[in-house]
Amino acid sequence: MNKKVIGLVSASLLVVSLSACSQGGGTTGSNTPSNNVVVSSAADKAPAPFSDKQVHIALIQQSGGGDYFQQYLNGAKLQGATLNIKLDVYDAKGDNATQASQLDQAIASKPDGILITHGLPDTLCPGINKAEQAGIKVVIYDVVVQPCSPQTIQTQQSDALIASMVLDQMKKDIGTGVKVGYVNIAGIAPLDRRDAEFQKALTANQWTQAFKTGKYTDSTATDTAPLVYAALQANPDVKALYCPYDELAKACISALKQANLTDKVKVYAADISDADIQLMTEDGSPWVATGTTDPNAIGAADMRIMFLALAGQLTDKTVDFPPILVTQQMLRDGKITNMSQLRSTQPTLNIANIASAPWIPGIQFK
Repeated sequence: MNKKVIGLVSASLLVVSLSACSQGGGTTGSNTPSNNVVVSSAADKAPAPFSDKQVHIALIQQSGGGDYFQQYLNGAKLQGATLNIKLDVYDAKGDNATQASQLDQAIASKPDGILITHGLPDTLCPGINKAEQAGIKVVIYDVVVQPCSPQTIQTQQSDALIASMVLDQMKKDIGTGVKVGYVNIAGIAPLDRRDAEFQKALTANQWTQAFKTGKYTDSTATDTAPLVYAALQANPDVKALYCPYDELAKACISALKQANLTDKVKVYAADISDADIQLMTEDGSPWVATGTTDPNAIGAADMRIMFLALAGQLTDKTVDFPPILVTQQMLRDGKITNMSQLRSTQPTLNIANIASAPWIPGIQFK
């Protein structure tokens, strides 16, 4: 059924109750997102529990730092506001023990649902099982927990495709039988899935991996850059760096600039944001391709998946979000300087059709 568009609205007009929680405790206040979106009115009345009360959802981030996670949170807030939910947001700042503790705090607050982004299965599964035993719905993004928490709803990007499409572009650009550098972190589900594709590409293209480095923290770009610089000093003859996360890509670019190698080494990555687009299109940029979804749209989709789960209308326990390939040449040829312009040329980024229902107000990022 078609929905009636009710206009382009500023996100500041969407009101959501937010508790901003961190490792040192929490404060209560408002935090309004900055995106403009098109919101479509729902064709049907929302079912229970939304028709009975204000629904309470806790969102627990393994890290809220960096462009990707900030955009994801923005999308989740905006979609949550369309049904006037009470949203508690926790940020573990990259600390897995803190994330487990925050999950316990969230359970104690007795929400209707808990949405978790990133983290480790060993850290999260005990709390997830505890939440589900208490009747709390759990949706988890980019963590493989179904082996230890089989009832959990698991969502993820199509990471194999994110990696393979970029690595195919890398082969076209640099050829086979050359030295490459690798910047990644083991133990993080999406990065592990991208690693599997890189290992295939290494063999298939007869690339030599000159080094592997990388560090995952709440300041990944800043903390990884010196490691990449040191590796480049020892291996200045690499032809490309594969850095499958945009904070790692920023570290690679910083290191290449410091080593005066931006004209000799190409960067291939994942993810996209306004800041990433600026980095890709600036004069002399070595970042030539990225495989990506729109994190804003994924945050909104995960919130819709939670809505459907709470209403008893979710049919799939695993949901994949499809990516696209974005190249530096595409951005420059299209004079694309921000996410709004990219979405207008690549409308599939919106994934508004995923987890939609007539009673859920539509949200489309502009």
